[in-house]
Amino acid sequence: MADTKALGHEAGRMRNTAYHFCESFAGGLAGPECLNRYFTPNPKITEHGPLWATTRLPFLGITFEGRREQNGPTRRTCDDYYDFLTSTLTFDPRSVIFPQRHQFAVDPEAGIVTVKLHAKFASVKTGKDWEEDFVYVLSEFDDNGKIGCQDLWADPLSAWMAVED
Repeated sequence: MADTKALGHEAGRMRNTAYHFCESFAGGLAGPECLNRYFTPNPKITEHGPLWATTRLPFLGITFEGRREQNGPTRRTCDDYYDFLTSTLTFDPRSVIFPQRHQFAVDPEAGIVTVKLHAKFASVKTGKDWEEDFVYVLSEFDDNGKIGCQDLWADPLSAWMAVED
């Protein structure tokens, strides 16, 4: 059985990192800066969705790994994820809703934080917008409390329809 005090400390550290990451996202902090502040040096990001949708939504269904400076010119780094995302979609930072810090779901034994957020997004190309709920599952935290892996579940059909001419 794990030490309860140690698990409580770990849960607090994970919750704080997750909360500050979401707070920064809501504040419009650029992707590379989020990666620098809240992620391990070799992170992974997967926004789950159908692979057929990558023709319009190139950030879906692919696991992006590492940072650009580590992987050179590949198009599969976490920096590339944010480049693809921001060249395809925008969001209204004032629309982002996430729970209070104590409401983030934390499993310190599994090393996972789960949080549901809400925001208004729009297509860069068409300007069509929609609101949606989406979920972050943050995991693989290091000893400093930085995030090693981010999985996202959102509404790819709304995004697909919004980017359509």
